[in-house]
Amino acid sequence: MIRAIGLVEFNSIAKGIEGADAMLKTGQVEVIMSRPICPGKYITLVWGDVAAVESAVQAGIAKGESYVVDHFILANVHPAVIPACAGGTTVSEMQSLGIIETLSVAAMIVAADAAVKAGEVELIEIRLGMGLGGKSFTTLTGDVAAVKSAVEAGAATAAAKGLLVQQVVIPSPHESLIPSII
Repeated sequence: MIRAIGLVEFNSIAKGIEGADAMLKTGQVEVIMSRPICPGKYITLVWGDVAAVESAVQAGIAKGESYVVDHFILANVHPAVIPACAGGTTVSEMQSLGIIETLSVAAMIVAADAAVKAGEVELIEIRLGMGLGGKSFTTLTGDVAAVKSAVEAGAATAAAKGLLVQQVVIPSPHESLIPSII
């Protein structure tokens, strides 16, 4: 069971790899994801005990210096977040559709976590920066009221950091659109 996750997002691939190395050498953490993303950024997402994740993230920030774009530590991450980051999840049924779009990977994961904790929704996918010019987005489904609450909660976390691009709720997505989303 994942206890805590932390991420550091760098705007330099070289500094990102160096930062990832520092993160792994500092704390008793394991890598969930460490890779380059568009446009020439690098992310490292780790998990472990809260104290270890905090130490690792701080080491990544220190090593990354001015090349750190964003970062976070989530001490109690929702269990649906990691599978959604890894390429999507299987949803039981598409109801209304919520979309949150951010300027950073870190802001998106935090927003998705807040969204799924705010209402009875299912995360469909958290798309992290590849082929998106460095932006990220999440899709989720549930009844209209739950999706509206979830999208508002998630979008608020990104907006507070100045990293929200857009938020949308589609009460009844067209049936031809659904295969493109799930």
